[in-house]
Amino acid sequence: MTSGRPIRVLNVAEKPSVAKAVAGILSKNQGLRVREGRSRFNKIFEFSYVIQGQPCLMLMTSVTGHLMELEFEERYRKWHSCDPADLYQAPVRKHVPEDKLDIKRTLDEEARNCQWLVLWLDCDREGENIAFEVIEVCTGANRHLTIWRARFSALIDREIHESVQNLVRPNHLFADAVDVRQEIDLRIGASFTRFQTMLLRDAFMLDFATDDRNLVLSYGPCQFPTLGFIVERYWEIQSHEPEEFWTINCSHNLPEGTATFNWMRGHMFDYTCAVILYEMCIQDSVATVTKVKNQEKLKYPPHPLNTIEMEKRASRYFRMSSEHTMKVAEDLYQAGFISYPRTETDGFSERTNLQTIVQEQQGHPVWGPYAQRLLDPGAGLWRNPSGGGHDDKAHPPIHPTKFSAGESGWSQDHHRLYELVVRHFLACVSQPAVGAETTVDIDIAGESFSTSGRVIIARNYLDVYRFESWGGSVIPTYTFGQQFVPTTLTLDSGVTRPPPLLTEADLLNCMDKAGIGTDATMHDHIKKLLDRFYATKDSNTRFSPTNLGEALVMGYDDMGYELWKPYLRSMMECDMKAVSIGTKRKAEVLATCLDQMKACFLDARLNKLKLLEAMAVFFESRSNRSAGGEQHSIGEVVRRCNLCQESDMVLKRKPDGNFMVGCLGFPQCRNVVWLPGSILEATVTTNICSFCTPGPVFRIQFKFRRLEIPPNYNVEHLGCIYGCDEILRQLTEICGTGSRNHSGMPARGRGSTTSSNSSFQRSNIRPSACVHCSQAGHSSNDCPSQASRFRNTRSSGMNSQGEASIPCNTCGAPCTLRTANTANNRGRKFYSCQSQECNFFVWEDSMNNSNGGRGAHRANVANSASNPRRGGRVNIRGNSVDVSFVSATGDPISGRRCYVCGDPSHFANVCPNRGM
Repeated sequence: MTSGRPIRVLNVAEKPSVAKAVAGILSKNQGLRVREGRSRFNKIFEFSYVIQGQPCLMLMTSVTGHLMELEFEERYRKWHSCDPADLYQAPVRKHVPEDKLDIKRTLDEEARNCQWLVLWLDCDREGENIAFEVIEVCTGANRHLTIWRARFSALIDREIHESVQNLVRPNHLFADAVDVRQEIDLRIGASFTRFQTMLLRDAFMLDFATDDRNLVLSYGPCQFPTLGFIVERYWEIQSHEPEEFWTINCSHNLPEGTATFNWMRGHMFDYTCAVILYEMCIQDSVATVTKVKNQEKLKYPPHPLNTIEMEKRASRYFRMSSEHTMKVAEDLYQAGFISYPRTETDGFSERTNLQTIVQEQQGHPVWGPYAQRLLDPGAGLWRNPSGGGHDDKAHPPIHPTKFSAGESGWSQDHHRLYELVVRHFLACVSQPAVGAETTVDIDIAGESFSTSGRVIIARNYLDVYRFESWGGSVIPTYTFGQQFVPTTLTLDSGVTRPPPLLTEADLLNCMDKAGIGTDATMHDHIKKLLDRFYATKDSNTRFSPTNLGEALVMGYDDMGYELWKPYLRSMMECDMKAVSIGTKRKAEVLATCLDQMKACFLDARLNKLKLLEAMAVFFESRSNRSAGGEQHSIGEVVRRCNLCQESDMVLKRKPDGNFMVGCLGFPQCRNVVWLPGSILEATVTTNICSFCTPGPVFRIQFKFRRLEIPPNYNVEHLGCIYGCDEILRQLTEICGTGSRNHSGMPARGRGSTTSSNSSFQRSNIRPSACVHCSQAGHSSNDCPSQASRFRNTRSSGMNSQGEASIPCNTCGAPCTLRTANTANNRGRKFYSCQSQECNFFVWEDSMNNSNGGRGAHRANVANSASNPRRGGRVNIRGNSVDVSFVSATGDPISGRRCYVCGDPSHFANVCPNRGM
């Protein structure tokens, strides 16, 4: 470029605020003139400037995001104008919408009199696409324009002046990638949205919407996989069945502190095995130190901050939503306090002057002293940051660009987010925290235990990054080979717990790992789920699906497709990235993706009954509502709902022919009882159950399909569904339920139920093959191959319900035959006494040995294996052993004693009378 006559340069920014900021920086607010454009929101700033020796008259204006929209041609826009399948090849066009015409007129008029066009759009793919929309409009008015692109990452003097002196050409590959995404999302979204809205909206009473007749049940290629993460976690929680486990804990008290040793096995699900190992440890309770390891440990600071990490940390630390975080970050960016907030990059380039950024923070009253220490070479605190391996080649990581001790117009969230950005930056250029960690392993009777302690030697980055801590504990000093007697040795119990609902940080992490959306769009997908009533978010930022969200995912899952899974969208995102770097062509990716999704759409339409069935689980049909006013007659009421206490539980028949009993207060109350899937007919009678309370609970007359139940069960049965009817419980276990579960989806949940339904809730998962004969169609308890063994067992006695039983050898009460469900003994049968005092237990197969009852007693390990909620504690003083039994909570337990001689001071395996 050479000096000479000034040329007119049209500069276009993405937002009016950016145009004003850039004009102010370049003009230094001297000789800056402002005039109105065609749009009253997008003003025109005029000033003089020199670009590489060339005098320029700069005209700076702006757009407001995308200037154009992609839509179908007129004849395809109305919902009933065509088959939704036609939308996969219907012609589309990009045009300027009505509300952007004034901006277009401004660009037309100004471009006619200019020689250059300089584009100041955001430096990401979306910004590049907007740049080409501006190019299309401006070159339509003046095809002789010379087009340049300004690349910048922060609205600060240094960045803006450097970018205008190093103009580049716009990148059409970035723009093409966005064109692909827009067209794919339009065609897929429009086709599925029209399909499911027209199918479901008029078929069901969607009570959550004020105007359900105009409700749109939208589908988005990113939106649905995001919903899928929420529903899948919800199903995992609903289907979780707690399983008890046991662990041995050891502690050792010394004047210098207490060491708590953890069992190296972790925990065991087989109580008998745990008791055996625990008894061994008690009898040989001397602990020997087998390893003492001292080592230096480092806790590294976080990588430089990118968009997704900022959203996750703001959600975790401040409970800010990702949408709100991006809005606040955009405010801080436009005011010049932080760099561009939409970036995938998490590593600084070698050319970045990091110390200059730190110098600007030295005056802050809180973290200023730390910034001064960082810059002091003698402190040795500085460390060049390590990158996280991501680089979008467009923007650096998010970092502070201007000092602020707090602006008057900032909200609390503006203060918080600015503090997070500054502290994160200072942390990532700091040395890691240093700690001294000691690990001690001990051996007790062949069982290994371990403990560790940590002392922080140098906090380093933890001094400024208050959001993280590095806890540790001090343990006594041990030496290799040292022996000691533990202060306590306990057998404690616990239960497995389901995972928690996803937080917003968890959801962002799932989306990031699966490649759903981009750093600039993820928060929008989450917001759409909330706006569309597909999910809710509680005060702890945890997400739950609504009935609508769960029903839609369930319907597509029942079809056998994984439209709610991330795989399809992840592949699309990879293809779009390939377009942006030039390894794939735009037309090629469009053709492949659309052909694939059209095939899915056509199959989904053929299987639409699955979607209707899923919706019927949660929503009342309009046809039922209009069929005669009140949907259910008085005779169909089973009982008052025992969950909400407000509405009735009524017998319902679903569209697939299966029966259920649900609360009329649905969807506010989700109480439901799933009935056996083999029911042909069901009618509520006036017969009242004499066992279930509170009443009245009306019994139901069932008629089963003969070929779907075992031959020893009657086709007709009058029963109660609330857990007291053993025959109905067995049929539910054998036949499965008519619930929404499928064998291919074991993690699908059941919704909320009350404890009275628990026996049916546990039966909702379709039965697996019998553990004895490997055949389906009956439970392990009813296996014909075990008939002879049952006859031998039943000879011992029958209880009042006709169940096999034997008398308890302690209290004489009948002990019923039960089936174990632990990992090591699943399907194995046993007898146990229900009394909390005697705790008799024996495996059924051990009763068939030659010793008869003697074998039964040997199977009872220390008479303690029958009650899994109990543990033992041993306090060892000198050479005497003082044994007392306690629960996992530390409460004493009475009645635990050697089953051979009855002495509570020892276990049966060391009883002196054993074998006599």
